[in-house]
Amino acid sequence: MDFIRMAVLAGTGEMFIRDVPQDDGMNRGMSEITYAVDENGRYTGVRSLGWEPKNIANAQAWENITDDLMDVIRLVRAGKRSPIAYHMARHLMTVGLLASYVRLPGWRVKRHMKPSVFSRLKPEILQRYADIFCLPLERIRDVPEADIPVREGNLP
Repeated sequence: MDFIRMAVLAGTGEMFIRDVPQDDGMNRGMSEITYAVDENGRYTGVRSLGWEPKNIANAQAWENITDDLMDVIRLVRAGKRSPIAYHMARHLMTVGLLASYVRLPGWRVKRHMKPSVFSRLKPEILQRYADIFCLPLERIRDVPEADIPVREGNLP
């Protein structure tokens, strides 16, 4: 479908079943439901493989996430952040979200991202983090090398 037709359809707020885009992208052959107008003028769910502008935006977002994750890995490897920062970034979490999951105040989670504090954490606290990140306790300290490319499939 051409861009002008999509712009016209976007202006009306309606997309017809025949116009639902099928641009395969990050979904890798899996479909998603999009709502479109059928021949009777009623909205109905239609399977779509994706839409090129959405695929481009998602690819750019994952590229930014990967770049941010590589920055965190470098900080951990340089001794400026603890492995908690890596696992939090890998799972796309904020301090507040992680704090709520491990049932600790945010200031404590933030403090645990300091290597000197992290090295003194009790096993019970480390186990909370390991449980949230679905890791065995012995792997909570593991961080990959910064130059290893992180693919979308490796991210949560």
